[in-house]
Amino acid sequence: MDDRFNTIAGWTLFAGIVGLGLTTVSSHYFKADKPHRPETMGYAIEGVQEEGEGAGEVPIATLLASADVAKGEATFAKCASCHTINAGGANGIGPNLHGVVGEAIGQGVAGFAFSDALKSVGGEWTFDKLNDWLKSPKAFAPGTKMTFAGLSKPEDRANLIAYLNTQGSNLPLPTPPAADEAPAEGDAAAAPAEGAEAAAPAEGEAAAAE
Repeated sequence: MDDRFNTIAGWTLFAGIVGLGLTTVSSHYFKADKPHRPETMGYAIEGVQEEGEGAGEVPIATLLASADVAKGEATFAKCASCHTINAGGANGIGPNLHGVVGEAIGQGVAGFAFSDALKSVGGEWTFDKLNDWLKSPKAFAPGTKMTFAGLSKPEDRANLIAYLNTQGSNLPLPTPPAADEAPAEGDAAAAPAEGAEAAAPAEGEAAAAE
């Protein structure tokens, strides 16, 4: 009886060893555990763009040419809890923004206490700089006290900047670049018009300066 048990156990152990050996050999043969990614990941699908392809923004000068001041005013209305924009208006949580376009960055009026991060930027609030600021204050001036996250839609920023410009600045709008110079995807001439029709007031505070 013991001999029969030992025989069965021996064959079972042998079968296990053979199976393990075959698994190891086959994994090496078929390269199941590949240390590197394949050069080609699947198949390319016609008509699908690579990440980042065609993602260029329409220049702010192009969008300003067809910006909607009324929509910009509606967007700014959401900022009234922090900013005033009338001539001689008092500073609040944020500075008074009358005549902000073309004003020195971090200077303001009536002694508003701007952060060192914003004052260190230097220069003036040009249309381009206002666009960058409204897109992401923290990226424009790292360390700023401004808590506003920014306006993600270029059309919303253009509308707001156009409105700010009518409030005490009234500077000439920048000349849009030629169609072949614009980085926007598709028809550069049609893009601003379509964008202006689709522009809507952004949620949250939309301030032009800290």
